[in-house]
Amino acid sequence: MTIKNNAFLALAILLLSLPSALLAKPESGLSCVNCHKDTQPNLVTDWMGSKHSQRGVTCSVCHGSDHNSADDAQKAKLPTPETCKSCHPKQVEQFSKGKHAFAWASLNAMPTTHQLPMALTEGQKGCGGCHKIGLKSTQEIKDLKAKGSGYGHAACDSCHTRHAFSMKEALQPQACQTCHMGFDHPQWEMYSTSKHGVRALLKQSGVLGETVAAPTCQTCHMQDGNHEVRTAWGFLAVRLPLPEDEQWKADQITILQALGVLDPKGNPTARLDVVKAADVARLTQEDFDRERNKMIETCSQCHSKNFAVGELKKGDDIIREADHLLAQAIRIIADLYKDGILEKPEGYAHPFPDLLTFHHAPRPIEQRLFVMHLKHRMRAFQGAFHANPDYTLWYGWSEMIRDLTEITEMAEGLREKHKDHKHKAG
Repeated sequence: MTIKNNAFLALAILLLSLPSALLAKPESGLSCVNCHKDTQPNLVTDWMGSKHSQRGVTCSVCHGSDHNSADDAQKAKLPTPETCKSCHPKQVEQFSKGKHAFAWASLNAMPTTHQLPMALTEGQKGCGGCHKIGLKSTQEIKDLKAKGSGYGHAACDSCHTRHAFSMKEALQPQACQTCHMGFDHPQWEMYSTSKHGVRALLKQSGVLGETVAAPTCQTCHMQDGNHEVRTAWGFLAVRLPLPEDEQWKADQITILQALGVLDPKGNPTARLDVVKAADVARLTQEDFDRERNKMIETCSQCHSKNFAVGELKKGDDIIREADHLLAQAIRIIADLYKDGILEKPEGYAHPFPDLLTFHHAPRPIEQRLFVMHLKHRMRAFQGAFHANPDYTLWYGWSEMIRDLTEITEMAEGLREKHKDHKHKAG
């Protein structure tokens, strides 16, 4: 028997096993099943095997009852977290306070986002494919639909994929893999090749027993199932208050100026308000300590508290060292602007390269800085916190050293070229 025939046989068995009370009610979802079992059979199979189906959560509960035929499909409502909240208020409330809820706001806070094609944001083929998990206002959803974006406006289904909406699936580390990988945040690659990840995957495959300690992403970042996912350092590893170490403080100020949240005199800018709204960084000592203490408590379930504190401190030290390399590179380019050797790009509010322009940086030297910041610095410190020494050293720190060498040499070349040009002109 073919796989397709097996699927239809399973579907038929599931249909026959539906409770008679469910079959008797026209609003129960049977009419939806009768149609969609032909058009999207796997969708129906997922729903019928779900807890929702077992507990009488039918199609109309999430999609409304206005859609009754192929001719009025546009009347089917697409769920939002508010839909899920009617049954899962605790989880939605927790989620609403965490970094995932701010993913859409942080996407729109990035200047480069607004230079991307719609297909890479609203179209779910780029940044929007992951950042769609963030909460959106009713008006934002209306605006997205007006642009032609018909899907990807929900959040919970990013981890509990439809229509199974499985908690078991969302508890696996692979549930995080789709988004937390790649260029600027390869947490999956770091985690899955760390001892934590290796043990978890061996436990999944049955090589290690069920009682073995093998932390998943959720173990460390969703303690006790808490959907308020946060980290102490935040996305870009900048924070307030500034460090007491004078060199590190100066380096972080330079980085914050290049991020556009501090002006040349060190005063806050309007962009800082956007960063606050997007909640991508810890901006008080209390916020930082709360998340750090949660992580220490989690680590202490397997390690001694002293070990946990010490290892997290090493991650902090890596950020300090990486910041010094990045700040040097920023100052080199800022001096090129200051000395008139490079024209400061239009739209840059301050005499610093703008780290948030990403791949839209105007010249190779600024492009190299973008890669140094978002790819290599991220890998240096995230590799440390994810217990992956190879990422910390070779994919992070070592690459930053090479970036700084290239930027220094490019700057010297630009200065020589500028000097020659002035000499010929004179």
